[in-house]
Amino acid sequence: MRPMLLIASLLLPFATPAGAALAPGAKAPDFVAKGAIAGKPFTLNLRSQLRKGPVVLYFFPAAFTGGCNAEARAFAEAVDDFRAAGATVIGMSADPLDKLEAFSAQHCAGKFAVASATPRVIRGFDVASGGAGSGRTTTSRTSYVIAPDGRILFAHDDSSPLEHVQRTLAAVQAWHRQHGGGRS
Repeated sequence: MRPMLLIASLLLPFATPAGAALAPGAKAPDFVAKGAIAGKPFTLNLRSQLRKGPVVLYFFPAAFTGGCNAEARAFAEAVDDFRAAGATVIGMSADPLDKLEAFSAQHCAGKFAVASATPRVIRGFDVASGGAGSGRTTTSRTSYVIAPDGRILFAHDDSSPLEHVQRTLAAVQAWHRQHGGGRS
C-alpha cells in the first residue's frame, strides 16, 4: 500500500483539477494581447512566446488585490527557476492596460509580463468569472503550462493563490527533464 501512496503523491502535482477548462493535450488558443513588463507597454503574442519554450500562462482575477498581489510576487520570486527550466511566465487578467502597467512594475517586480485578456481570450481559455457584483468580467485564478507545440501540459484551477507557482514550476521542471531542455 505504501508504494501506491508514494506514486499517488508524486503524480498529484500533475493532476488537472476537475474545474480546469482546458485539459492536458488540448490545443491552447493563440492570441495577441496588449501587455506590460516593468511598466512599459508592448504587444504580446502567445505563438511567439512559445518559440522560446514552454509558457506558464496564469490568469488572475484583478490587479492590486491581496491574493493577486501575493501571487504575482511569488511568481516574480520564482521567475529565475522557471527560466532555468526554459519557461516564460505570463500573467493575464481582464484589467485594462494602464492598471497592468503599474502592476507589472510594482507587484511583478518587472520580472515577467502581464497582459490584458480580451473577451476572446477569456472564452478561449474558459476562465470567465463574475465580477462579484461589479458588472465587469474578471478571470478565474487558473494557471496553465503550455508546451512549445501549443498543447496544454498542465492546468491548475483554484481560487487560492497558494499552490499555483509550486505546481506550475513542478510541471515545467518535469517537462524540462523529459525534453532535456529542448523543444517538443
